[in-house]
Amino acid sequence: MPVAAPPTTTAPPETASPSRPGGPERAGSAPLPCRTAPADLFFAEDTELVLAAKALCARCPLRAPCLAGALARREPAGVWGGQLFVGGVAVAYKRGRGRPRKDAPALTPVL
Repeated sequence: MPVAAPPTTTAPPETASPSRPGGPERAGSAPLPCRTAPADLFFAEDTELVLAAKALCARCPLRAPCLAGALARREPAGVWGGQLFVGGVAVAYKRGRGRPRKDAPALTPVL
C-alpha cells in the first residue's frame, strides 16, 4: 500500500527580523532604509555612524511601529525607530569608548 505524501504548505510571511530593524519589506513599495543599508550601521559605536542610522530612520514609513516594537522588546542595543538603544532603554546619545569625562552628563532615557 503506497504512503501518501504529506500535504505541502507554504511558509508564513516573514515577520520582523531580529538582526535588522524594520521587519519585512512591503509589497509594491520602496525598500526600507534598514534593508538597503549595511546592518552594522544600525549597531555602530561611532557617533557619526549612529547619526547616519538615525537619519535613515527619519524617512522610514515604519518608524513608529519599529520604535514601539523595540520598546516592547527592550532591545539591548542599536538604532530602532530613529532612537538609540543602550541597555534596553532609548537614550539621547551614546558615550564613546574610553574613560568618561568628569563633567559628562549621565545617559538619560528619551521617551
